[in-house]
Amino acid sequence: MKNLARADLPSPELLAQQAAWLAPARSQLLRRVMIARRRRVLDLGAGYGAVTGDLVRRAGGPVVALDRAVGALCVETDSFRGAYRVGGDAACLPFRDNAFDLFFSQITLLWMPALEAVLDEIERVLAPGGALVALEPDYGGMIEHPPELASRDVWLSALARAGADPFIGRKLPGLLSARGFDVRVSLFDTLYAPHPARFDFLRELPLTGPELARLDDIERKAKHYYAAPWSQMAHLPFFLITAIKS
Repeated sequence: MKNLARADLPSPELLAQQAAWLAPARSQLLRRVMIARRRRVLDLGAGYGAVTGDLVRRAGGPVVALDRAVGALCVETDSFRGAYRVGGDAACLPFRDNAFDLFFSQITLLWMPALEAVLDEIERVLAPGGALVALEPDYGGMIEHPPELASRDVWLSALARAGADPFIGRKLPGLLSARGFDVRVSLFDTLYAPHPARFDFLRELPLTGPELARLDDIERKAKHYYAAPWSQMAHLPFFLITAIKS
């Protein structure tokens, strides 16, 4: 998960895997807001640029990649080619009013302890008619089967311990609507078989000794199910949001 308050982001490989999982939903949302007509685009919490290159290829104008983890922005990679890189805090954006007509956020607002301030800044910097595209999870709605593979409570505890809001998905539409945004929300329309890499992301979080032992046990048990398709399920709901500023 991308934590703008930390320099120790997950590896570029894990973030690229995460971006690939979300690519179909991301593409749908970007088409919905007509990204090709957007002239000033901000990739909020760009990390190592896992999505920045996609925005550059599709946008109708310049793309700015912003992250508080400046070390990630300094990594030389083709992902940032054609984009401007800016270090900054989402709760105090270093841009003038109405500077952008598209904000993009993928698993970034999850990590914002000062969420109200961040949304105020998005509203300030986004031009009238501009769009926020956000893909944010809701760990409270995780679906897991069979029960011996359930890790939901570990996720909830570890995310809260790390300063994240595991229920950000369900909260965000109301917060945006209260600010006068025209909000549209959808969810994944396709379920996929669970990927072992989900445990790699969980191990990036601050886990207690008992939680680590439990995760080891879950991973051992999960290996017995991968050979039989759909014998296990691990679905994390994502709120796929477009919000247009009036």
